[in-house]
Amino acid sequence: MAPALGLGALLAILGVLAVSGGQPKVLHSLRYLAVAVTEPSPGIPQYLSMGYVDGIPFTRYDSERGRKEPLTPWMAAGAEPGYWDRGTQINEGNRLVAATDLERAGGRYNWSGGLHTQQWVAGCDLLSDGSVRGSYRDGFDGRDFISFELGSGSFVAADGAAQITKRAWESDGIEVERLTHYLENICPEWLRKYVGYGREALERKDPPDVHVSGKEEHGILTLSCHAYGFYPGMIGINWLKGDEVRDQETEWGGIVPNSDGTFHSWARIEALPGEREQYRCRVEHAGMPEPGIFAWEPKSVWNSTPVLVAVSVIAAIIIIIGLVAVGVWKLRSGKREGNGYDPAPTTGITA
Repeated sequence: MAPALGLGALLAILGVLAVSGGQPKVLHSLRYLAVAVTEPSPGIPQYLSMGYVDGIPFTRYDSERGRKEPLTPWMAAGAEPGYWDRGTQINEGNRLVAATDLERAGGRYNWSGGLHTQQWVAGCDLLSDGSVRGSYRDGFDGRDFISFELGSGSFVAADGAAQITKRAWESDGIEVERLTHYLENICPEWLRKYVGYGREALERKDPPDVHVSGKEEHGILTLSCHAYGFYPGMIGINWLKGDEVRDQETEWGGIVPNSDGTFHSWARIEALPGEREQYRCRVEHAGMPEPGIFAWEPKSVWNSTPVLVAVSVIAAIIIIIGLVAVGVWKLRSGKREGNGYDPAPTTGITA
């Protein structure tokens, strides 16, 4: 079985990226991810292509169904006439190209049968400064083969086999021109259309619910900052010590989609227990009016279960004492004032 891309890498290439301080922010992203296999089987089509806007899957084509289809209500309702037919034809052509690529790669890598895969991803981002960023990546069996970045004018080959393709594509210039035109013009144009179709869903801003926790073990305090239920899926989570950003010491959990279309993420750092109060988690998201600063506040000992039980017992004793006192007072008052209180009769039994 071919190695798969890790979740973090997959989300990164789909355009679900963290906000980075001082850099233009990603307003919207479009990615097409395709996978082709040498040995299709039921449930594993020979060719599969998924489209993602802002990390949300919105179109799909697979060679078993043989038709490009919508994955969101806004795409089903918004697509212009002929869109699905043209998309089906494009994907059928890509399927044939992928089959040829796999055959050629088998010769270069000396494959002797078995299951092998090709994966490619292409797409663009609309940035907050009005610019466009785009890229193309191609790989086999989960490993990079060749890549192209908008504006570079050249390909990056991952190994000797890819160098052959790099030389061929750069010598005639046709592939450089084709990819540049797609990433610079066609991709941003269609991304703007898709955002128009799903503006209400895509441009909503759900702020994160942030929770900070800590756990001390073997003299090390691990502080975790979790952000839940945010949309869009672009967020910045940083740990600060005092006023200093400690990214070099921080571990991030990636930005992961939830089943309801929102995202969650986390950042973790290790600290000395005595320096706990110096650490703060900074969270920046489009749904927040300004970046939030969050600290871990350990639960007070008064909130612990044993103390709660003790407080409850004390309260119960106080209530019982109060009731007894009231009963004694009423008994004495009844004897003095004859207010209708009848004491219990004696039973005649002596102890």
